[in-house]
Amino acid sequence: MKKTLILFLVPLFSIAQVPANYYLSAENNADAALKYELNQIIDNHTVFPYTSSSTDTWDILSETDKDPNNPDNIILVYSGISINAAQEYNNTNGWTREHIWAKSRGDFGTDNGPGTDVHALRPLDANTNSTRSNRGFDNCASCIIVYDKWGNDTGSFRDANDFSFEPRPEVKGDVARMIFYMAVRYEGYDGYVDLELSETILPSTDKTPFHGILSTLLEWHRNDPVDSWEENRNDIIYYNYQNNRNPFIDYPELAEHIWGNSIGVTWNSSLSVDDFNESSISLYPNPTSDFITISGLTNEVEVEIYDPLGKKILFKKIGNTHNKIDVSQLKPGMYLFKINESDNITLKRVLVI
Repeated sequence: MKKTLILFLVPLFSIAQVPANYYLSAENNADAALKYELNQIIDNHTVFPYTSSSTDTWDILSETDKDPNNPDNIILVYSGISINAAQEYNNTNGWTREHIWAKSRGDFGTDNGPGTDVHALRPLDANTNSTRSNRGFDNCASCIIVYDKWGNDTGSFRDANDFSFEPRPEVKGDVARMIFYMAVRYEGYDGYVDLELSETILPSTDKTPFHGILSTLLEWHRNDPVDSWEENRNDIIYYNYQNNRNPFIDYPELAEHIWGNSIGVTWNSSLSVDDFNESSISLYPNPTSDFITISGLTNEVEVEIYDPLGKKILFKKIGNTHNKIDVSQLKPGMYLFKINESDNITLKRVLVI
C-alpha cells in the first residue's frame, strides 16, 4: 500500500528549543498539582493510527529513529543496530514496533492514544520484542543475554528468575523518560487508561495499568542523561506529528519533583540549564553525598549554589588548584550550581544523595 509521508522538517540533532511558555501553567506547582498541570499541557495530542495506508506509526518511527549516518536506516532501541527502514516487519526479518510501556499493562493494545503514542514507541527486531514481552524494567540479578533476530548480542538482558528486562546502558535513561511520559500523559481524564508507576514486577498475565520498577527507572534517568538524540526525537514528534512534548526530556528534574528527591518542592523552569551556554567545565561525581569537584577551570571563578526552592545557599570563589566544594551538609535533593567565569555562565544540576 502506498503511504503518504509528512516531510521531515527538523534537522538531525538540532538544538532542542522548548517553545516559549509551553510549560507556563506547570510553573510553581509541586507533587500531584504539578503532575496534573503537565498532563493538561501534553494531553489532547494529534493521534496517528498504528497501521494505515496514510501516515502511521511505521512512518513516524522511520523519521524519529533515523540513523544519522545512513538516512535509509533506523536505529533499533535495545541493540543500537542500524537496519533498512523500508523493511517494516517483512515476515519477522525486518523491524517491528516496541511499546516501551508494555501494551498489556493497562490492556490498551494498539488502540489510538496509548497504543499509538510515538513518544513511547521505538523500533526493534522481532526476537528482542518477543524476549522483552511485557517484562518490567529492572537491573537483572541473574542476567541472561538477549540476542536479536540475527544472533547479535544486543547488550540488553532478561532476568532468569524475575520477569524483568534490563536495556543496554546507552538507552536506560531514554526508557525511563518514556515510561515517565506515559505515566503523566495517561491519567484517565480523557477516557484513556490511568497508567501508574510501581515498585513491583508483575507476572506476564497481569493486565493492571502499572509499570516498574520506579526506583530503578529513577536511577537510570539520573545516570543516563538526556542526549541530542532524544532532544531531536522530541522535536520531530512535537513539530511534525503529535504536537506534544515529553517534559522529562525538556526538563529532566521534573522526575525528581514528582517521584524522586524533590517531592514537595515547587518546580520552576528558571532553574533549568537549557538557556545557558555550556563550557568545558564539568562537575563530578554526580550524584554525590560529600564533595563536588569542578574541573576544566583556567581561572578563578565564582560559584553560587541554589536549593530546590531557588534560594541561594552558598557563594564561593574557587580556582583550578582548589576546586572541591563540600556538600555533605546539604539535604538530599537537586541543586543548581551557577559558575561565573569572566563573561560566561555555566549552570549544572547536581543531585545530592
